[in-house]
Amino acid sequence: MNASHPPRPVLGTEAGGVAEEGSRRAILLGTIGFALVAVAALTWAKWWPYAQKLPAVVDSGTVGSSIVNGDAQAPPDPSWESAVDYALAYGLAIWPALVAGLLLAASVEAFLPRRRLLKLFQRDRGAAVSTAAGGALSMSSMMCTCCAAPVANSVRQRGVPLPSALAYWLGNPVLNPVVLVFMAVILPWQFVTVRVVTGVVLVFGVTLLVARLVGDRKTVTDPELQPENDAAPDDPAGARDAFGRFGRTLLRLSLILLPEYLVVVLLLGGLRGWLFPAGAAEWGVAAVLLFAVVGTLFVIPTAGEIPIIQGLALLGVGLGPVGALILTLPALSLPSMLMVRKAFPTSVVVATGAATAVLGLVGAGLLVALS
Repeated sequence: MNASHPPRPVLGTEAGGVAEEGSRRAILLGTIGFALVAVAALTWAKWWPYAQKLPAVVDSGTVGSSIVNGDAQAPPDPSWESAVDYALAYGLAIWPALVAGLLLAASVEAFLPRRRLLKLFQRDRGAAVSTAAGGALSMSSMMCTCCAAPVANSVRQRGVPLPSALAYWLGNPVLNPVVLVFMAVILPWQFVTVRVVTGVVLVFGVTLLVARLVGDRKTVTDPELQPENDAAPDDPAGARDAFGRFGRTLLRLSLILLPEYLVVVLLLGGLRGWLFPAGAAEWGVAAVLLFAVVGTLFVIPTAGEIPIIQGLALLGVGLGPVGALILTLPALSLPSMLMVRKAFPTSVVVATGAATAVLGLVGAGLLVALS
């Protein structure tokens, strides 16, 4: 007699099911790993310090002294001592956020599955929706422009479209909700209005325009980075590969970005007496133009623009020049633009800087009109 036997499974189908299950498991574990790093880093560097600082700012009405001139009435003359003093003060203010930015950047490349990353940034929903997603995501990390630069590099490397990555990078300093609260508590409402209006235009409008005009179909200049297509780096094959990639990425970003970052911070800090001259109060329109450019290039810690604006106002600098700094000081800096130059085409970085300076002029006019 012939016994009946159940049909044997097709080996290819069985292997495919195992592979699919393994892929789902890898996506889940990678997402959890990224979330743990992100939450831990941002809680330590941003969320918990802000939770402690916010009540103090509301009670005192100040976020501290200006990093440009400290307790002095005007910035010091250019010197090596001035450069070192500024670099030390700046470094002490931003180092936790910089560490968090490097950890986030490394975890994006090592842990976060590319499929999940692209879904977060809504890559398949069109440029406008993807850009809006990038700007919205930035408001949770709330880093300064330099600390957000490594993360912007990494999301570009993993395939996030140019305008969306650009919106994330700019949105961190410009749309920081806690800094907006600080401004509302300390400065007149007109200042907050200028910041919000020009900031929204920059993050959600300029990014799309710049990408379309000068960078939408261009690749990054670093041949190892292949964003916006399926040739972007694959997800790690396993836990050992993921942790190895995390360590290598963290080391690479630190060795490439930090030395030049320090050099430019020293340069800008040493020249701050020339960049923010006490005599600017008498310069009229020339001061507006100067501060629109200087604000775009100068480097400050998060919320550093508030005491700088207060200090200049006490020196008698008018609303026009002060208004030019409301957006430009936090949005960009020369160090941050150099940090992203391999992930964004040079034309995009230059155009974004120029647009930021122009919006600084718009902010100056808007502040005068509202006051």
